[in-house]
Amino acid sequence: MMTQNKDKKRGQIQIFCMDDMVPQDHLLRIIDKAIDWNFIYGLVVDKYSPDNGRPSMDPVMLIKLPFIQYLYGIKSMRQTVKEIEVNVAYRWFLGLEMMDKVPHFSTFGKNYTRRFKDTGLFEQIFSHILQECYKFKLIDPSEVFVDSTHVKARANNKKMQKRIAQEEALFFEDLLKKEINEDREAHGKRPLKEKDDDNNPPSGPSSGKEEKTIKTSTSDPESGWFHKGEHKSVFAYAVQTACDKNGWILGYSVHPGNHHDSRSFKFLYDKIKEIGIKTLIADAGYKTPGIAKLLIDDGIKPLLPYRCPMTKKGFFKKYEYVYDEYYDCYICPNNQVLSYRTTNRDGYREYKSSGMVCENCPYLAQCTESRDHVKVVTRHIWEPYLEKCEDIRHTLGMKELYSLRKETIERVFASAKENHGFRYTQMFGKARMEMKAGLTFACMNLKKLAKLKAKWGLLEEGEPLKISILYTIRLIREKWLWDTNPRAALSTV
Repeated sequence: MMTQNKDKKRGQIQIFCMDDMVPQDHLLRIIDKAIDWNFIYGLVVDKYSPDNGRPSMDPVMLIKLPFIQYLYGIKSMRQTVKEIEVNVAYRWFLGLEMMDKVPHFSTFGKNYTRRFKDTGLFEQIFSHILQECYKFKLIDPSEVFVDSTHVKARANNKKMQKRIAQEEALFFEDLLKKEINEDREAHGKRPLKEKDDDNNPPSGPSSGKEEKTIKTSTSDPESGWFHKGEHKSVFAYAVQTACDKNGWILGYSVHPGNHHDSRSFKFLYDKIKEIGIKTLIADAGYKTPGIAKLLIDDGIKPLLPYRCPMTKKGFFKKYEYVYDEYYDCYICPNNQVLSYRTTNRDGYREYKSSGMVCENCPYLAQCTESRDHVKVVTRHIWEPYLEKCEDIRHTLGMKELYSLRKETIERVFASAKENHGFRYTQMFGKARMEMKAGLTFACMNLKKLAKLKAKWGLLEEGEPLKISILYTIRLIREKWLWDTNPRAALSTV
């Protein structure tokens, strides 16, 4: 017998408890129990007037609004509010009753502009959640993976203008300049003269640097023109991120999309260098003399991949010219000497051959196309640091460790873009992009923490005792694995 009562219960008045409407294993329920949300009051107390004005919206509910958006990858705050209106779990998470009016979609944006902008609030929220992960011994900062991903900016690719930009100084520029002059003096050369623009620097934060023409968006000037592959270019932001071998996000920094990873690395490194890093794993974009020196001088082992020589086809590779450290010269494949001539402003020593000798060399066509038959080989004054990186790369177990990038930092980016709306941003400006990155990564860490605590039964009383027992078991298991089978231990981290 067919039943037809689809409209029968729509008009009924019922009495129910909001807490009963949310399943016990719902993600928002276990996230709500995972941390004490009252910490937000302490972060924003100085941003509200203590004794005048009308009562504000609860700051915890205000922060939970974008948490819902980034946790579920909802594309905008307007759409988030629409989802909250009809979703009982979202209302429960915010502390709203069924008949309570949901805040207007512009509420968070207005509060951001008037209270939270340029305050570092969202980085503090990220740091607080990260400290909760540290408290439960879930993070191992000894091996840190670093990489960057690009997030498409809210900018029309056809609305742009060209402008003159001054290249920013490298973080090691002053030290490099000092060591260049010391190296020149050691070789009997005079120190380099200061450039004219250094003696008469123009006004501005990047004065005295080389100028270049770049494309700038008229709608979001703080984004950068990023070449995505061979066929696509977009305005984007570059988000540098660090994580441990278990995928916990340890830090982040936001830069225009046209900034190279090696130039912006120092901003992220300053945030994470004190956490106890022993090995830092990064891709070939970070393999520069400056970064290698920075890490090795700080007692950190840089694990960087092999870079193919950028040599024209049919010519000798640089490694075929052997460096003689004792005599400070290079030996070419024809056993001729390339002697030191000078150290240039970029920190490279120049070694040149004799044109009269090379003129009759049988390998000349494979060596140089120089009109005067002089071959020039360069060597950075910090090249020994790159050689140490090569020694580290060939150490036992480093190949397996580097292969974990796809399971750690690359998985973090994949999860952020696939599940948390990190492919693009709907907001303008670097400051709002930093807010989005901070809250997205805070959501990802909190989601992981909440699921682990729920799995281990740590959401109720007795958490410290339980976590101590579990951590002890974990240490015993790891020690046993390393003693019996190191390769298996690496594959299970």
